[in-house]
Amino acid sequence: MRQSTSYHHDLIRAPGELGSAFAGWLASWWRVFHFGALALVIALSPSTYDRENRAVTAKQIYFTAWQVLPWFTLLAALLSMVLIRIVVATTQNYGLSQYALEMVVRVLVLELIPLLAALFVALRSGAAINTEVALMHIRGDFDAMRLVGADPLRRELVPRVIGSAVSVVALATVSGAIALVLAYIGVYGFSPWGFAGFTRTVGQVFDLQVMLGLALKMLLFGLAVAVIPITASLETPREVRLAPVAVLRGMVRLFLVLVLLEGASLAVKYI
Repeated sequence: MRQSTSYHHDLIRAPGELGSAFAGWLASWWRVFHFGALALVIALSPSTYDRENRAVTAKQIYFTAWQVLPWFTLLAALLSMVLIRIVVATTQNYGLSQYALEMVVRVLVLELIPLLAALFVALRSGAAINTEVALMHIRGDFDAMRLVGADPLRRELVPRVIGSAVSVVALATVSGAIALVLAYIGVYGFSPWGFAGFTRTVGQVFDLQVMLGLALKMLLFGLAVAVIPITASLETPREVRLAPVAVLRGMVRLFLVLVLLEGASLAVKYI
């Protein structure tokens, strides 16, 4: 009888617990969007870039973009060479060599390189930002800044968002340009006579709609790499033992969002 009563109470309590969990999930994602919108508005405001903020922002851009640019560019070039060779050899075997260049540009430059740049920055900088902000939040550093009249959002958080966004866009743009050069060499060799066909094919792929979509995707990737980890860190209770949990939660959310953004981009283009 007692077991039956307990089971009955569990059935009654379960919908309420699920409802509370769903409401908490919605509230958490709402904080992500709210913080992202607020950070974007502040980043676009000229008053944000006073002398101190410029120094902090430049430091973030240096560590997240400039410092890793040569290594990521080399990695992307090696990956591009392998993929270009695979695509060119495959299309030649099936008599579809006229489509090799377009396939390389669409798959490599439009899809793989931006996603690779976002994942690279997420693993290198996103996790570090998540840990750093979580520890600052737990120690009460942000409250201390408010007590002396400083805005932690403007001084500490927005520069990290800007650095991550610039890093993703810069890495993807430079690596994409190098991939186009390697694609020309892979398809036409070092002959200058393929330049007209190359520019015509690239121009057909990179129309205005595709360019705007690519720019928007890279911007969203860059914002997600910083905004989601920071939001997860700020939600963490002020206990040091929970800092790793915040880092893990932030990275899982980030990878989920990156996959969803890439999936949405593919759906808009090809469905």
